[in-house]
Amino acid sequence: QVQLVESGGGLVQAGGSLRLSCAASGNIFSINVMGWYRQAPGKQRELVAAITSGGSTNYADSVKGRFTISRDNAKNTVYLQMNSLKPGDTAVYHCNADLFLIIGVRSNYWGQGTQVTVSS
Repeated sequence: QVQLVESGGGLVQAGGSLRLSCAASGNIFSINVMGWYRQAPGKQRELVAAITSGGSTNYADSVKGRFTISRDNAKNTVYLQMNSLKPGDTAVYHCNADLFLIIGVRSNYWGQGTQVTVSS
């Protein structure tokens, strides 16, 4: 029904930057909130940043001032610009979308995840 496809992860040195993208496709009527979560080995998945269809944003304290979330509603795509990366940002980053399907059902979907590794 719906697919979320992430891209942009990789290996970067501390202080560097990466930009993640996540494109949603399928039987989508509208997307309410799109967000990025991350999960490091041995830790719980945590919210990194989220953005509503109107552009309101929310960030984890640990990334404020370094990460910027944005979205292109016409393309059903969300981005995460990550600057001043730290080794502690190393994790698998997952895209999430809270949306309405064409049939009127509200549902929630996850992407498969993209690895971000920051070396010291």
